[in-house]
Amino acid sequence: MKIGFDNKKYVKMQIQEIKKRFKSFDKLYLEIGGKLFDDSHASRVLPGFKSDAKIMMLSELKDDLEIIFCINANDIEKNKVRAEHGITYDIEVMRLIDNLRNLGFLINSVVITLYNHQPSVDTFIKKLERFEIKTYIHKATKGYPSDVDIIVSEEGYGANPYIETTRKLVLVNAPGPGSGKLATCLSQLYHEEKRGVHAGYAKFETFPVWNLPLKHPVNMAYEAATADLNDKNMIDSFHLEKYNEISINYNRDLEQFPLLKSILYKIYGKDIYFSPTDMGVNCVGNCIKDESVVDNAAKKEIVRRYYQEMTNYKLGAVDIDVPERIKSLMNELNINEDIIKSRKRVIDKSNKENGIPVVGLEINNKVITGKESDLLSAPSALIINVIKTLSKIPDNIELLSPSILKPILELKKDKGPLSLQEILIALPICSVTNPMVGDALKQLDKLKDCDAHSSHIITNGELKSLKNLGIRLTCEPKFKSSNIYKN
Repeated sequence: MKIGFDNKKYVKMQIQEIKKRFKSFDKLYLEIGGKLFDDSHASRVLPGFKSDAKIMMLSELKDDLEIIFCINANDIEKNKVRAEHGITYDIEVMRLIDNLRNLGFLINSVVITLYNHQPSVDTFIKKLERFEIKTYIHKATKGYPSDVDIIVSEEGYGANPYIETTRKLVLVNAPGPGSGKLATCLSQLYHEEKRGVHAGYAKFETFPVWNLPLKHPVNMAYEAATADLNDKNMIDSFHLEKYNEISINYNRDLEQFPLLKSILYKIYGKDIYFSPTDMGVNCVGNCIKDESVVDNAAKKEIVRRYYQEMTNYKLGAVDIDVPERIKSLMNELNINEDIIKSRKRVIDKSNKENGIPVVGLEINNKVITGKESDLLSAPSALIINVIKTLSKIPDNIELLSPSILKPILELKKDKGPLSLQEILIALPICSVTNPMVGDALKQLDKLKDCDAHSSHIITNGELKSLKNLGIRLTCEPKFKSSNIYKN
């Protein structure tokens, strides 16, 4: 993979910027948007960006910080799912706590926002408390959003319990958007000011990148990633008016800023920030080292998002306007679906094979394909063909032993082709008696960050297996069968 982003420089600059910001206050509440772990979007659009870059950076600040997690009570009640992991928001919070504790980070507490005595939320609170995790309940803020005098009073933020913190830097994170991070920070600023503590607020979001052009592919890729939220990148008009400098933000932050500025003025008695850009500490835009590599990667990501939302539309998860927004971005950049190089080859092969599912993967400037058969699903056939090609095993050599496959086939309930999950179990077993299989399996690590395309929507299980291999899959929004239940 060609590198377009300097991760080492980024981590160093980001640490310096955060330290600079929290030196201005007795205590800094830093709202962190996006993912602390596994920031796969950033690593896709900025080749060279490490998916754990935030953790690398925060590890250097570990002794000065503690972490508060926020979660919206309504998201718990609705069992809202974090799509990339397939787990609910409440489970995601617990996963993050475990991961961070294991790395030596201090977890302060979990704040339940918009609490209204939801039964499932009470169960979640009890579970956290039994694991000795402090929880705080925040109900809807009285007066919000129209009456700043009530919001910043004992009836508003003052009605929330004060969260006891001990360190200079307090990170406020959440499993997803709309979790109440900002409201929690502002509530704490109110309480700190009442206690004579000069506490500050800052925001750390990777995208959109404030010092890249509005129509830069990286910023447009962010729009594509949030097309379901209808986010729009915009020039920060407040920043332009104050400093005569163009910077980029997005519609929700710009819409909320007048209210936020009024709240901060009410707390401090003076203006702290004059624009949404002022609040940010992000240094990503300063660490791009190869513009052409980053441009191409971001354009590919936009097309991936288009296919993802077209699939979601086919599955009934979104309306057609969501993928259409992304298609408009593609048109602005003058790109189409064929930026995924395996696409045309896959579609042509499927059409020649009477519509049989085919998956193709691009590696080493060539496309390798696999088609569905009575024995193997298309993803299974692809992976076997790829590892055989990379390890230079002749086509006529079989990697799967019939004696190993027989009991697996007998146990299959649906009697259909072997899925990728089943193949990835069978191959290591076959390697015990066939060293050639073991050598072929060593090639799997080379598939990370490779693009692949499927002629049909594949099952969730096989999609997860491909993701676990690090493969970036797009699918034609087309079902394998007209049978509703099977799809």
